[in-house]
Amino acid sequence: MNALKTLNPYFWKHKNLLFYGFLFIIASNFFNIFKVQFVGKSVDEISNTNSLGFNKQVLIYVAIIVGSSLLTGFFTFMMRQTIIVASREIEYELKNKIYNHYQELSLTDFKRTTIGDLMNRLSEDVVAVRMYLGPGVMYVVNLLILLIITSIYMLNTNVEMTLWSLLPLPVLSFLIYKVSSIINKKSKIMQKSQSAISTFVQDSFSGIRVVKFFAKESYIEKSYGTKVKDYQDKSLDLAKTEAYFFTIILFVIGLLNVVILLIGGQKYMANELSVGKIADFFLYINILIFPFSMVGWVTSVNQRAEASMARINEFLDMKTDIINTNNEVYPIKGDIEFRNVSYVYPNTGIKALENLSFKIEAGKSLAIMGKTGSGKSTIALLLCRLIDPTEGEILIDGKNLKDHNLENYRKFIGYIPQESFLFSDTIENNIGFAIDKPSHQLVEKYSKKADVHKNIVEFKDQYKTMVGERGVMLSGGQKQRICIARALIKEPSVLIFDDSLSALDTETEENILQNIENEIQNCTSIIITHRGSSAKRADKILNLTPIENENLN
Repeated sequence: MNALKTLNPYFWKHKNLLFYGFLFIIASNFFNIFKVQFVGKSVDEISNTNSLGFNKQVLIYVAIIVGSSLLTGFFTFMMRQTIIVASREIEYELKNKIYNHYQELSLTDFKRTTIGDLMNRLSEDVVAVRMYLGPGVMYVVNLLILLIITSIYMLNTNVEMTLWSLLPLPVLSFLIYKVSSIINKKSKIMQKSQSAISTFVQDSFSGIRVVKFFAKESYIEKSYGTKVKDYQDKSLDLAKTEAYFFTIILFVIGLLNVVILLIGGQKYMANELSVGKIADFFLYINILIFPFSMVGWVTSVNQRAEASMARINEFLDMKTDIINTNNEVYPIKGDIEFRNVSYVYPNTGIKALENLSFKIEAGKSLAIMGKTGSGKSTIALLLCRLIDPTEGEILIDGKNLKDHNLENYRKFIGYIPQESFLFSDTIENNIGFAIDKPSHQLVEKYSKKADVHKNIVEFKDQYKTMVGERGVMLSGGQKQRICIARALIKEPSVLIFDDSLSALDTETEENILQNIENEIQNCTSIIITHRGSSAKRADKILNLTPIENENLN
């Protein structure tokens, strides 16, 4: 349980809610057990009274039973409103902590894992921990308190019947624990099968055009049917195992009732117990059955929470390569200098750059050209400080990039990625994403500079048009221009085009570059491109193609 110890600070933070929750558990269990004796007394009163008319004493007992039931319900509600609410608040804090840690990681860290794994830690693993924090804690404490209170009442009634009645309950907990463990394993197998279906369907829908181009609808349908059949088989297997769960509970309940009836009947025949006391035992045991049956389930929940918290801790212990040591706020002019910069991708060992040096003054433009794999996009990532150089240093305004306030520095960077990414939102919100509370006039202004305004106004909903997942509703050129507008609206000091003009025709490309040159003053432009038309306006051109591979003629 070492991993779960890291949750202790959260328990301490919410100690007041948890403390009141424990008090409500005691109160709810006390009134739940307190009323039982009056059921037996009512039975004895009726059995000892020959008349069938109004009985004042029985009416008093009924009033006590009803009042105790109401109080039990109230305190049970308050118990859940404290302990379960505390677990929800801890879940909220834990999710925020994990998500904030995501934001701090570098691109290298993200490449070491998959998106699905990251999502699972933020969703399923946190939910598993929350089940331990809420129901896991609540049911264990509830059982302990209930067992103590019930045992006192039962022992005061009859010691022998108490021992015989309680003896099978630990066995019940053990059997349910075993069945729960099997259910958890089969649930995970079923969830994997379900995830496989979701992934397959997502890929099929995303690539629906490719499916139709190659007329592979029948193949996709057959593959989908195979995966669904596998999911059905695993679901039915799980359902069969779950059936044992309820069968065991019903069997033990029946067995205990037979034991109480047998021993209680003998005691009644010997005038040692009344009918009412035997009725009390039936109620005591039926009250205890559910909490004891939950012990096995809670044990399984705690084991899963332990594994999930270990995965969460493993992630939270990851230290990012990109560390910000400066909190000052200041303007960035845009002077850029690379000094003997080399970079090796840690995941693959590929050397993308080696001893690269160049300098560009603020307000000037640099075109970077070269063949595929020559390190052009790596320069963009280094300039944004999404990664740090393996060797050498990058100077911004004469100061090492590592010594700049990273958050402040990125506010002055406008970056258009190689792969145009849009959020599943409106065109207006995608363009205005880079700044806080952008006005519609500002969004429209920079969409015109990116030469996309004329396309937007042709849509039915114009700037309120939903772009779909990753911008699927738009063409490649439209997505690129919206990404350009999103970068321009920041009015950055450094503007980086990472081969982001490739989907545009030469006229549109010329319009955008002309707008940038005329309208955005004092902006340092880095244009990464394969096309000479994109590079011709640059003040300098950096060619990363090795000289020995050039046609020297």
